[in-house]
Amino acid sequence: MQNPNNRLAGQTAIVTGANSGIGEAVATGLGRDGANVVVNYISHPEVAEEIAHRISLDNLCGDAIAIRCDVSKEDQVQAMFKQTINHFGTVDICVPNAGLQRDAALHEMSLADWQLVLDVNLTGQFLCAREAIREFLRRGMRPEVSKSIGKIIHMSSVHEIIPWAGHANYAASKGAIVMLMESICQEYAHHKVRCNSIAPGAIKTEINRLAWDTEESLKKLNKLIPYKRIGIPEDIGSAAVWLASDESEYVNGTTIFVDGGMTCYPGFTTNG
Repeated sequence: MQNPNNRLAGQTAIVTGANSGIGEAVATGLGRDGANVVVNYISHPEVAEEIAHRISLDNLCGDAIAIRCDVSKEDQVQAMFKQTINHFGTVDICVPNAGLQRDAALHEMSLADWQLVLDVNLTGQFLCAREAIREFLRRGMRPEVSKSIGKIIHMSSVHEIIPWAGHANYAASKGAIVMLMESICQEYAHHKVRCNSIAPGAIKTEINRLAWDTEESLKKLNKLIPYKRIGIPEDIGSAAVWLASDESEYVNGTTIFVDGGMTCYPGFTTNG
């Protein structure tokens, strides 16, 4: 369904890890609000191309293309930004969303699995944010499309503040995003760069299918969610569109938790 607001018309967004789950919902939401969209992927190019095609059909103002890039590789991130700028002219919105898990008890976790998660989930976000800021500063303000010079929306997790046994590499990567995001805000806000994070709670995606695909597992999961429903990717997409728009112009350096109240620690409802 078309969004009549077209709040992002004339702007271009890069969304990493956009060929499934949360990334797909974010890319689709940005496109429906009028932005050109780069659907980044690392595998399954046919899926990414189909998503880009669908966004293009739904978008009254802009277009979408798919670009392959391993966000943990500096040269590939730089090439993705160069291709985007060559195609669309600039980048206005960057959503470093790509992430993965390699779970294990800490004493059994390999260095390779630790490093892979940090490389993708943290270094990948640094590389994308750095290239976005370079482009924002090179291009300068475009007051006809936005009150901000550019917007970065990091994808974090409730596990930036909730410890997660068996997932130390993942939790550490998300915890570090807080300081990355806040440091970017502190350093570049005077240039009118806006940098925020979205911290999803339990969202119905393939990465956590075991936590919701049976009635029993879903019931157990809902004990952690005061709102008593698992989130869907579109819940995150809606938040990302708002953060990318001028409606949130004075929101900078903060994390928005989209979690149904999970960070309110429902286990303490009855005094713990």
